[in-house]
Amino acid sequence: MKCPHCRTDFHYQKKNIELGRDGEGYWTLEQSLCPACNRFILQLLLSKAGKELSRVLVRPKTSLRPPLPKTVPNDFASTYIQAAAVLADSPMASAALSRRCLQQLIRDVAGIKKKDLALEIDALISSNTLPTYLSEAVDAVRNIGNFAAHPIKATSSGEVLPVEPGEAEWTLDVLDGLFDFYFVQPIRLKEKKDALNAKLASANKPTMK
Repeated sequence: MKCPHCRTDFHYQKKNIELGRDGEGYWTLEQSLCPACNRFILQLLLSKAGKELSRVLVRPKTSLRPPLPKTVPNDFASTYIQAAAVLADSPMASAALSRRCLQQLIRDVAGIKKKDLALEIDALISSNTLPTYLSEAVDAVRNIGNFAAHPIKATSSGEVLPVEPGEAEWTLDVLDGLFDFYFVQPIRLKEKKDALNAKLASANKPTMK
C-alpha cells in the first residue's frame, strides 16, 4: 500500500476496531500505521451480512488516488485534486468538479468550444484525435451522466446534481487518461526523440525531424 500521508510504499497491516451495529449495518474502524512517517491511517467500514458496503478514508482527509504527474498544468490539477478529495463525502460535488475540469480541458487544450458540455464531447469524439480506448471512455462520461435526461448537466458542467453510481469516479479515471494523452506522452516521446537524435549526432548521422 502507498501511504496517503507521505506516499511511501509499505506492507499494509491492519487492526480492526469494532464499533457496533446500527440500522445501516455493522461499523468497523480499520487502523494501520505507516512505518515511514509514523502516522495512523484510519478507514471507516460499513458491512452487512458479511459484505462490505462502503469504505471511507477518515484520516488523512485526502484522496486514495495516485498523485498527478507534475506535467499536468496547475489549472487542471487543482480542480482534479478537489474533485478527488470530496469523492467519498460527496460524489455529486466530485462529479460536478470533474465535469468542469473536463470541459476546461476540451476547450483550452482540444480547442473545442460549443454551447454545452455534451456537444463539446461530441465534437471531441468526432475529431478523431483521441485513441479509440480514450474516445470510448470520454463517450461513457456522457452516457453515464445521461445528459439527455438532465439537460442542465450539459448546459452547466459545474451544476451539483444527483449522479449515477460510479459516475464520479469514472470521470476522474477518464481525466487521468486525458492528462496522460495531452500532458505526459508528448513529453516522453520528445525526450526519447531527443535522446535518439543525440546518439545519431554523435555518430555523424542525420537526425530525426
